[in-house]
Amino acid sequence: MPSKLIPLASTALFYCLFYLISTFKFDVQIKPQAVPLDFFLQLLVAYFLYALSKKVSVFLVIQALVMGILYIGNAIKIAFFGGPIMPDDVFALRSLMLILEGWRFFAAAIPLAGIASLLLFNFTMRHWSAYLATLAAVLLGITVVYKPAMIVELIDKNTGNSVWDQRSNYIWHGATLYTLQEGSRYFALADTAPDMDVAQESAQKLLAAIPAEKPAEAEKTFIPRNIHLVLLESFWDPNRLKKAGYNQNPLTPEFRKLWKSTDYSTAMPPVFGGYTANSEFEVLCGFPVTKDNVKFERQLKNSVPCLPHILAEKGYRTVASHPNVPVFWNRVNAYRNIGFQTYWSIADFVQDDMNREFMADATLYRQVQEKISDSLDKKEPILDYIVTYFGHWNYPLGATRASKITAKSKVEEVETYANTTYYKSKELMVFIDQMRQRDPDSIIAVFGDHLPFLGENFAGYVDSGVLAANRSDFSPAMFKFYVSTPMIIIDGKKGPLKIGSLPLYQVPKLLLDLLDDKETTILDYSHPLPEMRVRPLPGLHFNVLKDGKIDVCKEPPFSESCLKSTHWLGDVTTVSNDLFIGQQFTRIKHSVDEIVKTESPEQATVENTDKQGKQTPDSGAKK
Repeated sequence: MPSKLIPLASTALFYCLFYLISTFKFDVQIKPQAVPLDFFLQLLVAYFLYALSKKVSVFLVIQALVMGILYIGNAIKIAFFGGPIMPDDVFALRSLMLILEGWRFFAAAIPLAGIASLLLFNFTMRHWSAYLATLAAVLLGITVVYKPAMIVELIDKNTGNSVWDQRSNYIWHGATLYTLQEGSRYFALADTAPDMDVAQESAQKLLAAIPAEKPAEAEKTFIPRNIHLVLLESFWDPNRLKKAGYNQNPLTPEFRKLWKSTDYSTAMPPVFGGYTANSEFEVLCGFPVTKDNVKFERQLKNSVPCLPHILAEKGYRTVASHPNVPVFWNRVNAYRNIGFQTYWSIADFVQDDMNREFMADATLYRQVQEKISDSLDKKEPILDYIVTYFGHWNYPLGATRASKITAKSKVEEVETYANTTYYKSKELMVFIDQMRQRDPDSIIAVFGDHLPFLGENFAGYVDSGVLAANRSDFSPAMFKFYVSTPMIIIDGKKGPLKIGSLPLYQVPKLLLDLLDDKETTILDYSHPLPEMRVRPLPGLHFNVLKDGKIDVCKEPPFSESCLKSTHWLGDVTTVSNDLFIGQQFTRIKHSVDEIVKTESPEQATVENTDKQGKQTPDSGAKK
C-alpha cells in the first residue's frame, strides 16, 4: 500500500471498529448524518500525526489510542453520567486516577501514558509535511485559545448546539467536531471576574429582594449550638425502583421512621452519579453550581466567608473529616479557603473496618466522635462536618457485612447498591441516636450527595420507568427525580424539620437561621425567590413552584417563573464569580481571614499539608 494511503486506511478501520463498540457495547451511536464530516476531521488528525511520525507502526498505536479516548472514552462517560467528556474533565483527571483501583486504574493510565511516551519517541521533523502539520496545529491552538468565538459561531451556525443536552450535541456532531466545538466554547465562555460596578449592582439587587424580617424574629439572639453535618456518599432510597423486586425495604425501619417524620424531605444536589465536591461546595458555601465542572478544582481561588468561616468567627471549632486521600478534588486547599481549621483524611483514621478501599461509616462515625470528644465535653461549639466514603461505586461489602437484600433486576448495581444502602442507613441511625443522647441541643443535618450509578444509560432507573435512557427525553418530574436525595435536619430537642425539597445551596443559610443568627452574610445572596425553589443543572435549571409544579427552563421563550429565575441566577452567578475567583467587591464579612490565621494550632492540619497530600510533621494531626 502506498505510504500516503496508510492514514486513510487506518482511520477507516479504527473508525468502524470504535463506532461499532460505542453503538453495541454502550448504546451510544453517532448519527449517520454526522459521520462524513466527523470522519474527515479525524482523517486530518491522522495525517497530522503521520507527518510527525518516524515509524508507521508507532503511528498506528498512537492513532488507535487517541481515537479510543475520543470514541470509547466519550461513550463510557455518556453511559455512566449521561453526558460526554467536557473540557473541565481534564482538570478532574488527577482525582479520577486517585480513585481508580486495580485494572480500572491501568485501563485509564496506560492509554494516557502510551500517547505521551509514544509521541515523544516517534516525533520527527525530517519532512516538509511535518513543518506544515506543526504550523496548522499551532494556528488552530492559537485560534481556540484567543479567538474561540470564531470556531464556536461557525460550528453552531452550521450544525447547531443544545445548551442543555450535551449527549445530543455529541451524537449529532461526532467525537472530533464535538471536541473542537466544546473545547473552543470552554475558552469562549470561561468564567471571568466581574468589575466592581457589575458585581455590586447584582449584589444590591439580590439583597434588596429579601423580605423584611418580622419584629418578633429580629428580637432573637444568636445561640451557639453544635452542628453535625453529614454528607452521605451516593445515599438514596432504592425502594423507589418499584420494579426492582427487592425482598425487603433497603432502608432500615429506624431510618424510614425518622425520615417519615420530616414528610420525606429531600435535598436537591447539583450532580448525578459523582462529583461529590460540587455538593460539598453548595452545602458549605451557599451558592449554586451551574456548570459541568468541579468548583473545588479551579473555581475557589480566594479565601471566602462560607459557613465554616462564619462559624469560626463566632468562636466555633470547624472540623472536616473524610477518609480519602486529602488531595482528592483539591480538598486541602478548598477546605482551607472556606474556613476549616482541621481536616482529618484517611491517614488520620485507623482503618479497622473497611469495605475494600472504602472505610465503613460505623468506624468513621465512632472515630470522629472520639476526636471531637474534648470539644463536646468542654461545651466548645463545633462544626463537625463528615463526608462518608462507603457507598461509592461499585458498592463492595466487607467480610463483616453480608448481603441481606436480593433483587430481580438484571442490572447488577440495583442489588449491590441496595445492600450498601441498608448498612449506610443502619450505621447512620446509630450515629444519630448517639449524638442526640450526648449532644441533645445540637443541629444534626444529613443528606445524600447524589443519586447512585445503577448501570449504563440509567439502566436500573429505566427498568422502573423513573428515568429515561436519554436526558433529552426527561419529563419535568424526571429532572427533579434525577437530583433528589433524602435529607434529615434535626433542630435539637425540637426534633426533625419538614423542609420539603430544598436545593443544597440553601442549606447553610437554614443552619444559621436555626442558630438565630441575624447578621447579613454572603449566604443571604442566594435567599430563595418567592413562591419557588431553583435548581440549576448544566445548561438548564428547573423551578419547584409552591403548588408542587416543576417548571423546566431550557431555552427561550421562557415562562414567567423561568424569566424570574433566569435573571436571579444571572445575578447570583455574578456575585459568586466575584467572591470565589474575583476581587471580592461583594464580600460582606471582611474580618474572617484573621480568624483563620489566629485560630488554634490544629488548623495546621489543613495549612501544613504538603503538595502530595501527606501530613507534615508539625501538622498537629492525631493519628
